[in-house]
Amino acid sequence: MSEELSTEVVEVSGAYPEIARKYKAGEELTDEELDTVADVAITVLRDLLAFFDAADSPIDEYEGDEGELILDVTAPDLAVLIGRHGRTLESLQSLFSLLVSRRLGFRYPVAVDVEGYKSRRHDKVISMARSAASRAVRQHGSVSLPPMSAYERRLVHIALREDERVDTHSEGTDPERRVVIVAL
Repeated sequence: MSEELSTEVVEVSGAYPEIARKYKAGEELTDEELDTVADVAITVLRDLLAFFDAADSPIDEYEGDEGELILDVTAPDLAVLIGRHGRTLESLQSLFSLLVSRRLGFRYPVAVDVEGYKSRRHDKVISMARSAASRAVRQHGSVSLPPMSAYERRLVHIALREDERVDTHSEGTDPERRVVIVAL
C-alpha cells in the first residue's frame, strides 16, 4: 500500500521533472522551459479566475525586479480579487503559489497582481517608509507604521537598511504586527 501511495505522490508532485531538477540545481532555465513555467502558471490562474467569472480576463506577463514572473490580471470590476487592504489578493496568491508548485514539482517565484495593485502598493509602502524615517530623524524619536503583512514589513526593512540615520524592527503579533522606525 505504501509503495502505491509513494508512486502517486511522485506523479502528483510535478509533471516537469527535468525542469524541476535544473531549477533546484541552480542551472539556468532555457527560454522554452521558462515559457513552460509561464504557461502552467497562466493555466492555473485562469482556472482560479473561472470561479470569479473572469477566466477570459487579459493577463499581462512580465519579469519582476528579482527575476520572478509577474502575472497582472487586467480587467475592469476585479476589485473583489483585491479585497480590503489587498487581503483577498494575498490569499489568492497563497493558493495560486501552492497550486503552481504542485503542478510544476518545484516552487518557482510567480506573483499574481490585479490591475497593478501590488505594484502601486509596493511604491506606496516604500514612500511611506522613507517619509516615516525622515519624520523619526526630525523628531529624534521613533515612528510606528500601520499594521502590515509580512511582505510589506519586509519591503520597509529593505527600503531603509541603507539609511544610516535609522534602525527598523517589527513589533506586535499578526494581524497587528507593525514596523517601528527609530532614529539613531
